[in-house]
Amino acid sequence: MYARPQIADPRAIIDRRALTLQLDALGGEGRHGSAEQRKQALVLLKAALGQGRQVIQQRFQSGTPALPSRESFAYLVDQIIRLVHDFTVNRVYRLPNPTAAEKLSIVAVGGYGRGEMAPFSDVDLLFLFPYKQTPWGEQVVEYMLYLLWDLGLKVGHATRSVDECIRLSLSDVTIRTAILEQRWIWGDQDLAAQLKTKFQSDVVAKTGADFIEKKLAERDERHRRMGDSRYVVEPNVKEGKGGLRDLHTLVWINKYLYGIEDSSDLVARGLLLPEEQRSFTQAMEFLWTVRIHLHYLANRAEERLTFDMQVEIAKAMGYADRPGRSDVERFMKKYYLVAKEVGDLTRIFAAALEERHKKQKPLAAIRAKMKRAKKIDGFDIAGGRVNVGSDDMFETQPIKMLRLFHLAQEQGLDIHPEALRLVRRNLKLIDGSIRNDPEANRLFMDMLCSVQDPETTLRRLNEAGVFGRFVPDFGRVVAQTQHDMYHTYTVDEHTIRAIGILSRIESGALKEDHPLSVNVIKEVLSRRVLYVAVLLHDIAKGRGGDHSILGEKVADKLGPRFGLTAAETETVGWLVRWHLAMSATAFKRDIADPKTVVDFAQLVQSPERLRLLLCLTVADIRAVGPTIWNGWKGQLLREIYYRAEEYLSGGFSGRRREERIAETKEKVRAALTDWPKAEIDRLLKRHYENYWYSNDVEMILRHARLMREADAAKRTLTTAMRSDTFRSVTEFTLYAPDHPGLFARVAGAMAAAGANIVDAKIFTTNDGMALDSFYIQDMEGGVFDKPDRIKKLNSAIERALSGDLKLRSAIATEKPGLPSRTRVFKVAPRVLIDNHASNRYTVVEVNGRDRPGFLYDVTRGLYDLNLTIGSAHIATYGERAVDVFYLQDLTGMKLTDKRRLQQIEKHLMKQIAPGEDKPAAKAAKAA
Repeated sequence: MYARPQIADPRAIIDRRALTLQLDALGGEGRHGSAEQRKQALVLLKAALGQGRQVIQQRFQSGTPALPSRESFAYLVDQIIRLVHDFTVNRVYRLPNPTAAEKLSIVAVGGYGRGEMAPFSDVDLLFLFPYKQTPWGEQVVEYMLYLLWDLGLKVGHATRSVDECIRLSLSDVTIRTAILEQRWIWGDQDLAAQLKTKFQSDVVAKTGADFIEKKLAERDERHRRMGDSRYVVEPNVKEGKGGLRDLHTLVWINKYLYGIEDSSDLVARGLLLPEEQRSFTQAMEFLWTVRIHLHYLANRAEERLTFDMQVEIAKAMGYADRPGRSDVERFMKKYYLVAKEVGDLTRIFAAALEERHKKQKPLAAIRAKMKRAKKIDGFDIAGGRVNVGSDDMFETQPIKMLRLFHLAQEQGLDIHPEALRLVRRNLKLIDGSIRNDPEANRLFMDMLCSVQDPETTLRRLNEAGVFGRFVPDFGRVVAQTQHDMYHTYTVDEHTIRAIGILSRIESGALKEDHPLSVNVIKEVLSRRVLYVAVLLHDIAKGRGGDHSILGEKVADKLGPRFGLTAAETETVGWLVRWHLAMSATAFKRDIADPKTVVDFAQLVQSPERLRLLLCLTVADIRAVGPTIWNGWKGQLLREIYYRAEEYLSGGFSGRRREERIAETKEKVRAALTDWPKAEIDRLLKRHYENYWYSNDVEMILRHARLMREADAAKRTLTTAMRSDTFRSVTEFTLYAPDHPGLFARVAGAMAAAGANIVDAKIFTTNDGMALDSFYIQDMEGGVFDKPDRIKKLNSAIERALSGDLKLRSAIATEKPGLPSRTRVFKVAPRVLIDNHASNRYTVVEVNGRDRPGFLYDVTRGLYDLNLTIGSAHIATYGERAVDVFYLQDLTGMKLTDKRRLQQIEKHLMKQIAPGEDKPAAKAAKAA
């Protein structure tokens, strides 16, 4: 359904006449149908196929567009099949006097039938016979197929009569679709024409409505299978939402209903406007360009636009870096915009199709429908949808474009595709006067802050192009990607999802996942501030600077326009500026350290800001991707919230450290009613002060009982595990004689056993026993509670501590957490040293590309440097590992000497160096 491009100089691709003469020259007395003759024919045909492919590839890489390139592939295969057929029936299985049953027509079906092929596409063939297959027909088909397969073509085939094709088409929509694309290649042409005529009269003419219903249902199921979003990070160019198959669905329906072969006919029939037809052709060209590049780069039939392919194709298609955006991000933005355009075309065609069918209905049915229709504010309401009252409504009153979406949200209605089509045609009317109109901004704020599913309304606004026109700053991030493994969605999709999550938190729908946020949001004084902050938190991404700082300036500009007061605008700006502060503190700092709480609370300054920031943080993290949030992150956020709230209410700062320690000891003493007083006294003296300050009473009691049992049994190694499914974490407690490098050995053993450490608290008793708590997860971010995994972990730790397990080799054999195609993501190693974050510890943050054993390499480096670890906080953001350690020297002091700090940085940088320099890589190579 497009204008067929002309193939330039087709004989340069393949010269069938010349090849026919060469194949004829192979024939000779005594060699008819011989193995030697077939061998020579195969050599000739394989050389011709290879040369033709090379010519097409050179032309494509020299600038020939994708559409003629795909036609060229089909043309090349056509000629090869014709040559194979003629060789087979004229020289191998020649029939001097064929009967009426001994006829054969070769018909292309499916994509090959459309004349569309990528470099490694399948060749779908229908061998068509008039009646049942004859022995001659079986021999010919078998000989041809084996020859085609030996040429390296991936041939899918069916052998049927005309009647069989009709019968199967009526019962199977996939076969029906394939035959819809039929194209005669060679053989008996009358037989192919007979199939075409009979298919049209017996199948197409009687099953139009059934075909549409099944193809649309098939499309919806395909979308669901592919993630039901056109913004997936590794889209399928062929099958994904907004991909080629969606355009093919339009082709099939138009061909089935109207017999349309060329997209220009859609304009003539009034189904598309000229500019819409151009969009169709441009989308087809772009997607086919990407697909052909994919096949060439993969050297096989690859349809998924994987991370590594994105980088290569961006370069091949001429994309270059721009300030704030890499070449691959610009390419993927174009891809998502094209996918969105395909969605728009689908809706437009659906509207035209519906309108055409409505005109075909009896007059009585139309009158009955008109009686049920009603008008609101000039809009027509009928069948659960809102439509424009007149075609010039938006031309005379552009603000009505916003009113359309507002009314649909208010009344719980869908929007008629024809209304969306008129919106699309009038988008340019949303100019500065509309953007600064108080009523237009009121309508927008009503939709944003509505309790009636703001996510759906904002997505409708965005899909229609209204959102980006009304808020140009938002338009800049539409389809904006971040080329990493952490961010699943484009910036606009992430923002809209975050608004949806916030709305569900407010409604209580997410109470089970976020009990604190659901309660806190009820106390928020300004809903408008919260919703606008979530809307704008990533508004400045892709501008070549810190998006939080730049976003604050955007918020200062947009706040008054949206009708916010000066105070509200200031709060929105602050939230945008610091929207990452709470997660950074919770995930990268020791919340048990008083200075962590004080610094964070002094940044926040007020309970209202704390409430707003919590809700914004939860919505932001949840909207990053379906696997990013887990219970452990929720627990950390709750802890920092409660401690900051205590500080802001005056409770935290008023309690001295000594008083809190004394209170904890008294509670422990009171709880151990079955212990002798002397034994309790020994326990209270056995731990240093930091232990009593950093742990709650419940954990201390568990530790006390574990230590008591281990000491009585005189065990040198005792471990205990406790899983918490709500927090998505398993607490692993280790009690053993302390010695240098213990943390590193345990970290290595855990890596070898497939456990991820997300947090750790390290304590040593005054009699030299280590009491360490590790918080671990499995590779999927869940609790580590499978019996076989637990057994493997305990064995690994025992062997590591006894010296029987060679940790580097064991880690090197562990399956990588990231697939090989993600190697394209580079993370610059970085070591940050902070002596202001804690009064008692030096805080060291280590950033690098995640890999099995990353934490082991770092902690081994800390052991080499004679440093003791007070606590560790481990986070992973896609391919980026961020490990934070609270450190002291062997005397229990902070690290302040500049040369010593430089030595630490240099040594840790060596430990996390990428490539062959990293220890794990060396171990693997040595193994």
